[in-house]
Order: sequence, then C-alpha cells, then structure tokens
Amino acid sequence: MTFVVTEACIRCKYTDCVDVCPVDAFREGPNFLVIDPDDCIDCAVCVPECPVSAIYAEEDVPGDQQDFTPLNAELARQWKPITRSKPALPDADEWADVRDKRAELRR
Repeated sequence: MTFVVTEACIRCKYTDCVDVCPVDAFREGPNFLVIDPDDCIDCAVCVPECPVSAIYAEEDVPGDQQDFTPLNAELARQWKPITRSKPALPDADEWADVRDKRAELRR
C-alpha cells in the first residue's frame, strides 16, 4: 500500500508534505505533486501536512478520485523528485477550494 495525491493538489502544489517525507517519495510536475508508490513507505506523516487534504492512503482514496492512484504511479516515473518545500503556486489559495480540476492538470 502507498499514499496517493488527489485532485485537490492541482493548481495549488503546496509542498508542506515534501519536507516531512523521510524517503523523498514526492515527485513534482508543473502544477501538481505525486507520490512514487515504489518509494513510499506508508508512514502517513505527509497526510496532516497537506493544507488542502489531498493525500490519502491508497485504500481510503474516495471513489471519485480512484483514477489518481494509477496516475500517481505513471507521473512518478516521468517527474523529478522534490526533496524540499518551496512556495506554493502564486494563485494556490484561489484554487484551494475549487473542485473538478482534472482538466487543469499539466503534465
């Protein structure tokens, strides 16, 4: 089992979760983060750090977000690791409560 970053992260990309990850499992895309399932050790320390509640244990991913499990695995193979926090996207606070953001995901 692993943890999964879901839709709430899109266009926000808060990186509070990155600093606490003991195995550097996060990967960074243009406007989204993912967790590499091969590196994640299921420690859950990232979950409470996410200000938009975008991170779930694989078995707890909401039904309408299930497609993010394979998406995290796919994008983790393409994107580079992020090991330190950095400022959120400039308009992150405006996007934090927006739903249905899948079309906004940039690869």
